[in-house]
Amino acid sequence: MNGPVVVGVDGSKSSLDAVDAAAREARIRGVSLHVVHAFIWPKMHVSLGPSPMGPPDGGLRNIAERALNEAVEHARATAPDVEVTQDLITGEALSVLEAQSRKASLVVVGSRGMGGFIGLLVGSTAVHLATYGRCPVLIVRGTPDPDGPVLLAADGSPEGESAVGFAFAEASMRGAELVALHAWGSWSERGDDDPGHPDNLVDGLDRLQNTEERVLAEALSGWQAKYPDVTVRREMVRSRPRQALLEASGGAQLLVVGARGRGGFTGLLLGSVSQAALHHANCPVAVVRAGQITDED
Repeated sequence: MNGPVVVGVDGSKSSLDAVDAAAREARIRGVSLHVVHAFIWPKMHVSLGPSPMGPPDGGLRNIAERALNEAVEHARATAPDVEVTQDLITGEALSVLEAQSRKASLVVVGSRGMGGFIGLLVGSTAVHLATYGRCPVLIVRGTPDPDGPVLLAADGSPEGESAVGFAFAEASMRGAELVALHAWGSWSERGDDDPGHPDNLVDGLDRLQNTEERVLAEALSGWQAKYPDVTVRREMVRSRPRQALLEASGGAQLLVVGARGRGGFTGLLLGSVSQAALHHANCPVAVVRAGQITDED
C-alpha cells in the first residue's frame, strides 16, 4: 500500500518522538507524511477562542494549531525531503486515527500523551486501534538500537503472515538483520509442573522442537524468497513469550507482532503478552493485523 504515513500528535514530547519515527518511516517508504491532531473541544461546546482577559494567542484552537505546526516543523527538520501535510480534525482521538488508517500505509503514535491523545496506551485504546485499524500501527516507545535487528514475534500461524511480511519489508528498507523469535515448549504462562503444560503432554522435547523449527521455516520461506537481501536469523527459545520478547527487544530497533496467533504468541492482543510488549518493550512496537500485508504488496 502506497498511502501516506499518518502520525497523531498532541503537543507532548512523546508525540514529537512519534513524529521523528513517522518521518523516518515515510522517507524509507518514499511516501508523504500526514500529521494530524484530534480536536475534541468543538464537540464539548466550549469556547475555542482566546479569553477576553487573556493574550490574543490564547484559547484552545490556537494551542492546538501551535502543537500541530510545531510537529510539522519537527517532521521537516527530521526528513527535509519528505512531503508533509497537516490536518486539525474535529473528533475523538481513536475515531480520528481509525478513519485516517483507511488511507494510510502506517499509523504512528507515541506511547504516552496529553491533550487529544491522552492515555493512548491505557486500557483498551491501543488494543482497539491495533485491532480495528485498517493498516499496521507503530507505537513509539523505549530506546531502539539503530544498529540492532528488526525483531519478529513469529508463531507460524496463517494469521501471523502479515506480521512476517511487514517485518521483512521493514528489515529490507532499513538494511537491517531480521531476527525471527519463536517461543516453544514453554509457550504457556503456566508453570512447567502444570499437568496441562505442553512439555508434559509431548513424548520427547526433541520431536517437539523439530516440529516447531519446521513450522517457523515454512512461515519464513516465501518471504525470504521475496526479500533475498534480508539476512534472517532464526531463534528458537524455550521460554515464556513475554520474557523472551522483552529480553530480545533490548537490542532491537523494532519489534513486530501480529494481532492474533498460536503457539508461543497465542492471543497476543488479548492478554498479558500484548500488555508486556506495548507497555514494557525496550523499542518501538509495530502491530500488524491479518490481511494487512500480502505478498503482492
